[in-house]
Amino acid sequence: MAEDDPGLSRRHMVGGAGVALAAAGIAPEAEARTAAQSAPALDTSADAVRNPDTKYPKPPYRKQSQPWPGLASRMDPPPDHGETSYRGSGRLAGRRALITGGDSGMGRAAAIAFAREGADVAINYYPSEEPDAQQVTDYIRQAGRRGVPIPGDLRDEAFCRKLVAQALDGLGGLDILVCNAGRQQQCGSILDLTSEAFDATMKTNIYAPFWIIKAALPHLKPGSVIIGTTSEQAYDPSPDLYDYAQTKAATMNYVKSLAKQLGPRGIRVNGVAPGPIWTPLQVSGGATMEKLENFGSKTAIGRAGQPAELASIYVQLAADEASYTTGNVYGAGGGTGQP
Repeated sequence: MAEDDPGLSRRHMVGGAGVALAAAGIAPEAEARTAAQSAPALDTSADAVRNPDTKYPKPPYRKQSQPWPGLASRMDPPPDHGETSYRGSGRLAGRRALITGGDSGMGRAAAIAFAREGADVAINYYPSEEPDAQQVTDYIRQAGRRGVPIPGDLRDEAFCRKLVAQALDGLGGLDILVCNAGRQQQCGSILDLTSEAFDATMKTNIYAPFWIIKAALPHLKPGSVIIGTTSEQAYDPSPDLYDYAQTKAATMNYVKSLAKQLGPRGIRVNGVAPGPIWTPLQVSGGATMEKLENFGSKTAIGRAGQPAELASIYVQLAADEASYTTGNVYGAGGGTGQP
């Protein structure tokens, strides 16, 4: 989810199923696989093969707006993050992940999927996003995994270091880092873009990943992964997203640069480049009403994508099976020519 201002507090939650299994003397990996397989019953009534064109609502979408940073739970239609559809199979058994912007959007979808694949997950968010963040933590707990909510302002270097320290303490280590949080505010003209707004976008989208990765790196062992969320804006920028688009191009490049730098250490670095995805970014200042109403209509599938449709990409990039994949950016843009 978008990042920008406040500061807050949260609860540390531990999945009861994981604790019970540990008490029974089950090994961590077996514990994680068992917990992933015992996640809440999910909807399996849909046909095995579904038409992607009609799977989710198509535009025109209802005009709507929320104060920044917005809540997914108040969107109409509400986004799908895989809450009732994602089924895990233990692919991330015993892993420990930190996800920024984990309350909604792709961060939320990744958090739910990671937990159902057997990982313990720490998420970062802002105070006004508490309702969404609480839901995510509940889903992590229901999967039998440890959920560590860590609120704070990513524009603050000291907090970014604290964030990593709290994740390490709450999870007992770290081997998956997803730098997903982003600030997106549309502005029709560079003449109207203030230095304060430009700085907030740069601090959130570029400085924060730099600070967080730098703080986490000494604790990442061979086999660890770093995943950045870039965007179609990296190579096909919209005229009203001048500052945001720059940061996404920079994200794509830091992924490729770090992959080369960290490859000899056995740490993989990849990126995910979403196209038009239905998240609170769009309804809290990230798009004009006209663009929001027709969001995703120009894609081959003719609709906005849903966060749930990217969850499996984050899982694949984090999983050990993708051990030869580094320095790559995986797109999901509904046919808009992603990498």
